Amino acid sequence: MAMTETITAFSPPASGRQQKPRRQWIVALKALRRLLNDKEDTGQVFEIMGALNGDSTMKNYRRLLETQQGGRVAYEHVELAERLMDDAWLDSFAPGTVGAAYRDFVRSENISAEGLAEISRARQSKVEQAHPHAWFGRRTRDSHDIWHILSGYHRDGLGEACLVAFSYAQTRSLGWAVIALGAALRPRRGAKHPYVRAIWQGYTRGKAAAWLAGEDYVQLMNEPLDAARRRLNITPATIYNAIPAADRDGALPPG
Repeated sequence: MAMTETITAFSPPASGRQQKPRRQWIVALKALRRLLNDKEDTGQVFEIMGALNGDSTMKNYRRLLETQQGGRVAYEHVELAERLMDDAWLDSFAPGTVGAAYRDFVRSENISAEGLAEISRARQSKVEQAHPHAWFGRRTRDSHDIWHILSGYHRDGLGEACLVAFSYAQTRSLGWAVIALGAALRPRRGAKHPYVRAIWQGYTRGKAAAWLAGEDYVQLMNEPLDAARRRLNITPATIYNAIPAADRDGALPPG
């Protein structure tokens, strides 16, 4: 696609008012059912977000520009996935830093920023376009596992559900809200742990925390993890942490 066509795809019409994308509820709800039946089917997340998020990416990009360092971050236009795939860069982080925790997390889980990006590209045709909103969308996508580190939520079923609720509070993207509600309302026969309370706490923690999308992630990776959490007002995930790790996938029982 030519550059002119790329920019036009995101540009407002001649009236000067940008049309809000229509939400596709049927598409989203079908994808939600598939996701709740298989939390590893990450492609369904992008299906839901694409169907429901409307103009939230544009709004969050504008919010970035209003922050103290947002103009510089947008101008530098760092492609986060490329940095996160640089093993030498990841190996440079000292123990105890956000970057070291991220490095250990992705390697122990055998996941990568590029793996997530590949799934995204298969579902979202505009994600690689040369436009500020597309760049911000990629940046949001690529920071997902950094948010895992900062929030303290792991990749089990409950951890993902809690992080989704946290993410909705941070971004106000409707897709996250629908996924969180779907996880919270899923029937659980004989559930012995407060899964719903843990998910709700994810939302309240996200609401209380500083706006993570406004962070300079390259700088943040060098910061000690505990200090970063204090600075960003990210409180401990007490309810989630109190549930035994072996039982956390019970938050998303099979359909």
